[in-house]
Amino acid sequence: MERRFVTVEKGLGPQGRIAVVRFDRGDGINALSHQAMRELREVPRDFEDDLETSVVILTGSAKAFSAGFDLKDPEGRQRDALPVGERIHRQRLGPRMCKAWQDMDAVTIAAIEGHCVGGGAALVVSLDFRFCGRGAHFRIPEVELGMNMSWGSIPRMLALMGPARTKQAVILASDRISAAEALDWGLVETVVDDGQALAAAMAFGERIARQPPIPVRMTKSTVNRLAHALDDLGSHMDADQNVLTGLTEDYREGTSAFREKRKPVFKGR
Repeated sequence: MERRFVTVEKGLGPQGRIAVVRFDRGDGINALSHQAMRELREVPRDFEDDLETSVVILTGSAKAFSAGFDLKDPEGRQRDALPVGERIHRQRLGPRMCKAWQDMDAVTIAAIEGHCVGGGAALVVSLDFRFCGRGAHFRIPEVELGMNMSWGSIPRMLALMGPARTKQAVILASDRISAAEALDWGLVETVVDDGQALAAAMAFGERIARQPPIPVRMTKSTVNRLAHALDDLGSHMDADQNVLTGLTEDYREGTSAFREKRKPVFKGR
């Protein structure tokens, strides 16, 4: 697949054991179009037979990690006119992208500057560690758009933040979660000066890259299998629920209000 938005640089750090993946659409927004998600889903395949890379760092642009799902993507907007079965199939692209990153053998680190919204947040909680600049913020807007939070992200956020903070982050969709709050809640592990997230992630990655690769991979695998053992029970209906909520009046109201830059009025139908 030709990649327009994602680049992969391998062979960095100690013994060339670090790779940096950059997602940058060049617009300062970095929304997740279907094309962008397909590219990000394919990246983990670059490392399936790579025994040399111990650490993979994922970063966005200098101004934004990602604004989340691209509501203006022509391919995405077509789904409202599709049969239910095809809508469910298309809706699984996001969760497959996140699962591909979670299942990587290498240790994964997100380096976040600026906003990290919706699907962007779903992606970073699929990684092992998160570094962000002090001016970064997170937001989970799906509920205010009239839909559920999907992509398998609720079990992952639950593992990081616990039940109450996960409910707060998801239900109070308009609230920005600052970098300081994200650190306090457990959504990120490290906050650094703006513009330094990638450098800090690289320094942390170098420490991991100096460790013996085989037990590092074994440790990651063991921890993830324990931490995410029940994830499928909590998220196996994500795509179906997303399509179901997409059939409601509240979904149409939420997305219309977003485009018209006004407050939505929901009626529960």
